Amino acid sequence: MKRIKVAIVGFGNLGRGVRRALAGCPDMELVQVITRDPKRVRREVKNVPVNDFRSFNREVDVAILCAGSRQDLFNSSSPMRPPKSLAASSRLGQGPFFARLFNTVDSFDTHARIPDYRHYMNAYAVMNRRTAVISAGWDPGTFSLERIMADAFIPGSHRYTFWGPGVSQGHSDAVRRIPGVVDARQYTLPVRSAVARVRRGQNPKLKPGEKHTRLVYVVSEMAADRKRIEREIKAMPNYFLGYRTRVVFVSRARLLIEHKAFPHAGFVLTSGKTGSNKALIEYRCAWESNPEATAGILVACGRACVRLNIEQRYGAFTMADIPPAYYSPRDGAELLKNFM
Repeated sequence: MKRIKVAIVGFGNLGRGVRRALAGCPDMELVQVITRDPKRVRREVKNVPVNDFRSFNREVDVAILCAGSRQDLFNSSSPMRPPKSLAASSRLGQGPFFARLFNTVDSFDTHARIPDYRHYMNAYAVMNRRTAVISAGWDPGTFSLERIMADAFIPGSHRYTFWGPGVSQGHSDAVRRIPGVVDARQYTLPVRSAVARVRRGQNPKLKPGEKHTRLVYVVSEMAADRKRIEREIKAMPNYFLGYRTRVVFVSRARLLIEHKAFPHAGFVLTSGKTGSNKALIEYRCAWESNPEATAGILVACGRACVRLNIEQRYGAFTMADIPPAYYSPRDGAELLKNFM
């Protein structure tokens, strides 16, 4: 099989992580980077501005979209009908826009909006005979798979997802979009007492704010209204509203020294009974680099996306819709021999 040609769209922490992940995949090659600032990209691959769609390499097999979920990937007020020109379609958000041009993979992670996002992505992908793998990563993504499987294995069970301790890329990006914010890191912290209750099999009913707290380090502009920034953070729906959130303003130097890493962790717990006996399934991950962890999953999804498209399976798919073997570079015989 020929090498899969990959484009990266967006070259922040996640985009750079994808480039590193591709370097370890001999069946794939990076051929183009599409970014707002092409000067940031080394010249060993072609790179073009994100708004210069006439220069995009149309021979790309799959584009991995590395933009933020809150503003870049999806504009939910967009019309379902196609715009009159490709240039005009940028108002749809980068997800639907690039689904018209390429097979795509993205990590759209605003959980409450995934059904709407899939509706849009499916429409534009089918219309253009493309395949889009949406909301990939470790949550949503691999954690979604764990929740689905454990729910099937233990009927009538209770599901709990705990994130952290670690840096959330999506939440950090959302804070950086607030006027007056220069940079930010958002740490998600599980509430230990809640975790202990679940592990004891108590099956508590927990609201989101009872499972996690949020800690935000913010670098603001000199003249910015810090009280306004803090209010906007705490009132942000789908991100901070309903959570106990602490906002700490720090200098740029302190942020870069003390918070330069992007670690993250998390676990999915499914608690219930098999007959009359208690049962607990726990899946845990721990990443020293959240961007690189997500990037590795996106690259595997890129491989699966191309395989689906070759089979003429057009439209939007989540990781739950894809056979696990499609993610692997190994053939079926090796998977049977060494991984079963």
